[in-house]
Amino acid sequence: MSRKSADITAGAVADKDSVAAPRRTLPPLLRYIIVRAGVSVLLLFGVTIVTFTLTNLVPADPVQAALGERAAADPEIVAKFRAEMGLDKPLIVQYFTYLYNVFHGDLGVSNQTREPVAQGLLQAFPATAELALVAMTFAIIAGLALGARAAVKRNQIEDQAIRVLSLIGLSVPTFWLALIAYYFLFYRARLLPGSGRLAPSLTPPPQITGMYVVDGVLSGNFAVAFDAFQHLLLPASVLALFTLGLLTRFTRSSVLEVLDMDYIKAARAKGLPPRTIMMGYVMRGALVPIITIIGLAFGSLLSGTVLVEKIFAWHGLGEYAFLAATKLDLPAVMGVGLTVGMIYIGINFIVDILYGVIDPRVRVK
Repeated sequence: MSRKSADITAGAVADKDSVAAPRRTLPPLLRYIIVRAGVSVLLLFGVTIVTFTLTNLVPADPVQAALGERAAADPEIVAKFRAEMGLDKPLIVQYFTYLYNVFHGDLGVSNQTREPVAQGLLQAFPATAELALVAMTFAIIAGLALGARAAVKRNQIEDQAIRVLSLIGLSVPTFWLALIAYYFLFYRARLLPGSGRLAPSLTPPPQITGMYVVDGVLSGNFAVAFDAFQHLLLPASVLALFTLGLLTRFTRSSVLEVLDMDYIKAARAKGLPPRTIMMGYVMRGALVPIITIIGLAFGSLLSGTVLVEKIFAWHGLGEYAFLAATKLDLPAVMGVGLTVGMIYIGINFIVDILYGVIDPRVRVK
């Protein structure tokens, strides 16, 4: 063989090896997570733009709301205040200043309390988070169980009763139910504590997470943890009823759709136990739309349940947002708006990741 032929043969072999060698790529799930994380960051920038723009479109004068009528009548005081707050600069400069401060954890100072907004939000959020977690736990456990049971007993008396219960949960106004529950279960029957997060005779546990039940357990103060849990039951049950009705109806519909699929019929034909079919096949196939509802409902609870918190004197994010709006505390309003946006973005990110874990087809889209 000539030298030229040998070189051609060696080149062909090298090309073949390079083509046959697989390219190293990220696992589909990891690539999916990275893409969703990038989308979440872009959404966060969008939330800052919307929050800043809407706050500046408020027709009221933030200077007067911060200084009061007497001080706002003095031009020198107004000019000094605008200079200190950066309100005398163009809006684009104000936005980038606001963005810089946000990413450094500075959400401004409340006009009413004269305390940092970030500090006020950190104090209010754990109370709402504790209430929302308990309410969602009740709603998820009962909603999935009742919805699946209604689907299995389709068009029977048990199914009809569960559907009526879910309809009641969706139809009854939450604030009205809160008043009724407060009157009968606390004022009349004295079965559960009515207001506040803890009995007045007890001292709050050392702050670790801000959630009294969790902090009481972690600090070993089980009496405080039990009392805090008792105070949680009434408002959490009221909040859970609407989500319970919603989850029950969606679970029933989703399970019915999966029950009619061919692979479920094949599993039955193989003689698999009904429990195995329900837990291993039906519920997994029905979970994707259910997770969406859970995420939206949980985001709604975490963003603040104003009326329920006011009725039960629950000093959480909803009450903080209510006071900020009524007092025209614009830094606090902007902080609440940004917090709510971050809550929904974070929950949607978690829901998207769960999609990829439950349904591998989502990862390659």
